[in-house]
Amino acid sequence: MKDYTVKAYCYNEYLRIYACNSTELVETARKLHGTWPTATAALGRALTVCAMMSLMYKMGEHLTFKIDGNGPIGEMIIDASYGVVKGSIHNPEVFLQYNDGHLAVGKAVGNDGYIYVTKDLHMREPFTSIARLQTGEIGDDFTYYFASSEQIPSSVGVGVLVNPDNSCAAAGGFILQVMPGCPEEILAKVEEKLKNLKPVSKMIEEGYTPEMIINEVTDGDYKILESNPIKYECDCSRERFMKGIASLGRKEIQEMIDTDGHAEVLCHFCMKKYDFNKEDLEKIKDEYCKENENKESSSN
Repeated sequence: MKDYTVKAYCYNEYLRIYACNSTELVETARKLHGTWPTATAALGRALTVCAMMSLMYKMGEHLTFKIDGNGPIGEMIIDASYGVVKGSIHNPEVFLQYNDGHLAVGKAVGNDGYIYVTKDLHMREPFTSIARLQTGEIGDDFTYYFASSEQIPSSVGVGVLVNPDNSCAAAGGFILQVMPGCPEEILAKVEEKLKNLKPVSKMIEEGYTPEMIINEVTDGDYKILESNPIKYECDCSRERFMKGIASLGRKEIQEMIDTDGHAEVLCHFCMKKYDFNKEDLEKIKDEYCKENENKESSSN
């Protein structure tokens, strides 16, 4: 099954829901980062929620997430734009389990920290919202984020199943949000339904589509609005890193030339390495730095 997200209204538009299958997306991230099982689950859950959340905004608008609970996996950074995500994880080699054998995502992420969400919506400046982590399990944390930072009562369910060979067996999630004026009886009905819902990853493993997940949550009372593909994709390029090196300034670039005669840069989203030799660095110093200096002088 291909990865995609479905958006729907349910119960006479009193609730909005996004549901997705993200198995291929998570497996791509696992391969790129070489994550161990608990790190796969943590990063995979975060990527899944961020992919769905990015579809709440317009094409071209950009979200950046930072999740750091002071747990052993360290900081996770995720960029998302209209269903396309990429992420980094400080320590991918984490494998922790609870006593019942489930992957201990909460312990790996930790809860002594925050979620930071920076939105670039093509306004004058990007703006950042912050919410304290609750459990480190990701779903609970984004549920709290929506309530505290966006004032939208929500329920976020997300899960990742990992095979014995460490590959991703199943991944997916949903974001259910309450619209203004929702009657209490509808809320009570949905809350009861959520209590008895199978884990999302289990549903995906059993072959549930996003539409079937929505059907489970809403008892069939829903109207699909749209469906969108989601994927893991890094848009890094040699040109972009050349501009990044140029931002260091002529003096620091000259030190690189004099000391090592080359520079190696690693993209933390796809782990691709870019090597710049002496001639490349001279070009960056002479052309790209000059371009930056011209921009600065014209803005003053």
